[in-house]
Amino acid sequence: MSLLERPRQAPRKRPATRGRAPQDTPAGIGTYLFLAVTALFAAFPLYWMFVIATSTDEATSQLPPVVIPGDRFLANLDEVFSLQDVYFAASLVNSVIVATAVTASVLFFCSLAGFAFAKLRFKGSRALMLFVILTLTVPNQLGIVALYIVMGKLGWNGTLLAVIVPGMVTAFGVFYMRQFIVNAVPDELIEAARIDGASTMRIWWTVALPAVRPALAVLGLLTFVATWNDFQWPLITLNGSDYPTSMVAVSDLASGNYVIYRRVLAGAFVATVPLLIMLVIGGRQIVRGIMEGAVKS
Repeated sequence: MSLLERPRQAPRKRPATRGRAPQDTPAGIGTYLFLAVTALFAAFPLYWMFVIATSTDEATSQLPPVVIPGDRFLANLDEVFSLQDVYFAASLVNSVIVATAVTASVLFFCSLAGFAFAKLRFKGSRALMLFVILTLTVPNQLGIVALYIVMGKLGWNGTLLAVIVPGMVTAFGVFYMRQFIVNAVPDELIEAARIDGASTMRIWWTVALPAVRPALAVLGLLTFVATWNDFQWPLITLNGSDYPTSMVAVSDLASGNYVIYRRVLAGAFVATVPLLIMLVIGGRQIVRGIMEGAVKS
């Protein structure tokens, strides 16, 4: 048989790899060990706080220190809530009011401003956005004196309005929402809504907000935690008030010539519980928002 008469062999099929999702590489024992050790180091301060909050005065000062929780947690809490000059229960309520109001306001105004900067074209938008970004470089401490004077002129010092109103919108929130809306909301979708006769506010409410729910969850959680943990400005503006926020109340527990650490850490543990609940509820939303923001082109 000549070369011309030999049958042609069918070409070998190459394995189709294009478009196939990459396989997940299983993590080794070293990775899990490292994560476990990191988690233990991160959780140890909370555990130690609970141990001291459940102990007696003798147990908090003994050497070697106690590492097992005691049985006086409810008794220590009763002492904390019974103090007449701290108003710890009212301070927790005030923190809930302030953190909730500030978070709701930041989500509303920052998402609205971020949508305007991302999808609306108006004169001076770039310069105004640059000014918003530059305000992030200014420390908050530089404006406390001027802010205190303004709150005094309005007669708000010593009230919760002085804590809520200055935090109703943040430069970080505007910048974060603007960056997310730029990629999450297509321009074609907005144009289609305009053709259907939707107004700008209707487009923001029905088109933009549903598309940026992960970003709203992340911003809301970060704002709630930051507002709850804020100490300096509530301490200044609520100085002398009978109903401060929780962080100021915890500092009042630690004031005096003799500090009773079981009281201080019992109050600190109670003030930390709402943050832990928020992180457990919104932790998945944080991961989702970060991942969706990372894969945007």
